[in-house]
Amino acid sequence: MGLRINDTIPNLTVETDQGTFALHDWIGDSWAILFSHPKDFTPVCTTEFGAVAQLADEWEKRGTKVIGVSVDGVEDHKKWKGDIEKVGGAPAGFPIIADDGLKVSKAFDMLPAEAYLPDGRTPADSATVRSVFIIGPDKQLKLSMTYPMTVGRNFAEVLRALDGLQTSIGKGVATPANWNVGDDVIIPATVSNEDAKAKFGDFTTVLPYLRTTKLTD
Repeated sequence: MGLRINDTIPNLTVETDQGTFALHDWIGDSWAILFSHPKDFTPVCTTEFGAVAQLADEWEKRGTKVIGVSVDGVEDHKKWKGDIEKVGGAPAGFPIIADDGLKVSKAFDMLPAEAYLPDGRTPADSATVRSVFIIGPDKQLKLSMTYPMTVGRNFAEVLRALDGLQTSIGKGVATPANWNVGDDVIIPATVSNEDAKAKFGDFTTVLPYLRTTKLTD
């Protein structure tokens, strides 16, 4: 059975280009994003790592750590970072897990238990290792998404989803389609009109089960 929303992620000890540590210790009291790749020195993944590097200030503003996963070794990761920084035009200060034994990929259900890396492998041998996991400070999985090899991930959407998670969990609300910070939010159906008025002030009843309001802080 794979990881589901609100499952606690496995506390694996991982080797990275920045040292060895347990995932729970590394997350600490922060939010975290783990994003995975099937092989170093591949074109789409290099642009994605570059995009993550460009967003360093945005991750920091949101109290969020980022960590990459690729099923190659530490020395390859260190060499690859030169390409990542060239493409992204920004330092790649985040760690990359060396998952050449597939421990992380299997634990996060990106590969079946019997999977292995054949000699002379290509990225196609680990193609499903193209996922994003957003993890809360409670070490629980909050969101996951998986992409095919040919479609680069939109990290502006990852940021937007992170904002939505932090807002919904922190404020006790939900966010509608295409929501961005500053837009109206949805009051949960479990909150009575009286309690909604006390907690949020004015709100709009769009449908009996859909009430929206603007957060004031």
